[in-house]
Amino acid sequence: QVQLVESGGGLVQAGDSLRLSCAASGRTFSRYAMGWFRQAPGKEREFVATISGGGADTYYADSLKGRFTISRDNAKNTVYLQMNSLKPEDTAVYYCAARWIYRSDAQNDYSYWGQGTQVTVSS
Repeated sequence: QVQLVESGGGLVQAGDSLRLSCAASGRTFSRYAMGWFRQAPGKEREFVATISGGGADTYYADSLKGRFTISRDNAKNTVYLQMNSLKPEDTAVYYCAARWIYRSDAQNDYSYWGQGTQVTVSS
């Protein structure tokens, strides 16, 4: 069982940066691939980024490459999402998720989810 708690969301202006954190419970965090997803108002939840258990392998949604960076610190049981040059269209609830071993961009592959953190980008 893995429990995930996101933090770091808030209200920012376009062009600002924000770093989200996701703290995980459990002693086997490094065996879980982690993913970030987001859901904008009136839209379906979409993939943002994913990272392997060891942190060496990452994958991003094409539209977010170069602006968002996923990373993890297994000693702290935490995964991060650094978001730069934020745009109003990045406004969404951001969720982290955990999947045993293999990273994936498919939300149905993930077994554990956090409650989400709101990110609002004003123009």
